Parts: sequence; C-alpha cells; structure tokens
Amino acid sequence: QVQLVESGGGLVQPGDSLTLSCATAGFSFRDFGMIWRRQSATRELEWVAVIGVTRSTAYAEAVKGRFTISRDDTKGTLYLQMNNLQPADTGVYYCGRSGVPSDRGQGTQVTVSS
Repeated sequence: QVQLVESGGGLVQPGDSLTLSCATAGFSFRDFGMIWRRQSATRELEWVAVIGVTRSTAYAEAVKGRFTISRDDTKGTLYLQMNNLQPADTGVYYCGRSGVPSDRGQGTQVTVSS
C-alpha cells in the first residue's frame, strides 16, 4: 500500500522560505520519478516540480529559480525547498509518483500572506 505523508507547510510572509518533506512507503522509492503538485482555492491542481530517478529536475515556470526539488533514496523522502515565497504560492502541496495522477497524501498547507 502506497503511503505518502507531506509535511513542512505553514504560514509565512512574502519573501520567506519553507522546506516541504514527503515521507513515503509501500513502493520502491528509488525506482520512481517523483513530483510535487499544488492546489489552491483559485487554481486547479498543477504540477510544481519533478525529479527523475537520475535526479534530473524540471520546474513549472512560476517557481523556476525559487524552488528546488530533491530526494533522498536512502530515506525514501522527497523534498521541496521553497525560497522567496509569494502569495501566489499559497495552496495545498501534494507529493506523488510522477506519472501516477492519483498519487497524493493528505497534503500540507502553505499560506503566504503579509
């Protein structure tokens, strides 16, 4: 049974930083590309960043240069370092296996507000 547990969200001010974590279980983490997605009250679920098994990465244009996705295969954990957060980054962030749209945990709320 696939388990995905996102954490690390919070309420921050514009310009602040947060690091999200995604603890996983129930599948061979090192064999899958992983993805972060987010959803807000005003936007549908959208992809944010993806990392392949070889650690190749790709980012949505809106976060490029500010967010960094990484993975620790020894811990089965995915990370998202978010810098210079803006109000538009507000939303619930989900992790999952790339190519598996139904993958998500309970999500972690990120709120950026002054």
